[in-house]
Amino acid sequence: MRQFDFSPLYRSTVGFDRLFSALDQVAGYDGSATTYPPYNIERTSDNSYRVSVAVAGFGESDITIEVKENALTIRGERAENKEEKKGEILHQGIAARAFERRFQLADHVQVTGASLENGLLHVDLVREIPEAKKPRLIPINGSAPKQVETKAAA
Repeated sequence: MRQFDFSPLYRSTVGFDRLFSALDQVAGYDGSATTYPPYNIERTSDNSYRVSVAVAGFGESDITIEVKENALTIRGERAENKEEKKGEILHQGIAARAFERRFQLADHVQVTGASLENGLLHVDLVREIPEAKKPRLIPINGSAPKQVETKAAA
């Protein structure tokens, strides 16, 4: 029941191809139906957002965060340490496998910082719209339009 077909909407829109591609990507139609690691996206204020990724078992040196062309990529790769193993693992429920998570950022969204607390990686984002792109009010001139005088050819 989670299958939506957006193809009829492609025919009736111009310039919104990226929007429907993003919807397809979120719905999982792009073939990347990975769910590891789990994450949350929250709005912290009108123009601020926070992406929280569960990265249990990873340290700051194991995680890289990269922003390139409106895409936020979070990678985690943990180096195996043979000296750390002290016993035989009977059940391994904490996945420590390498991962790569990509998030498509909207225009004018900037990454302002990242922190690692209690096994959660928090990446803070803010949307900064340039002054030229903000809506502006256009005053209406209340006077009657001026008529242009035309001279008759003599």
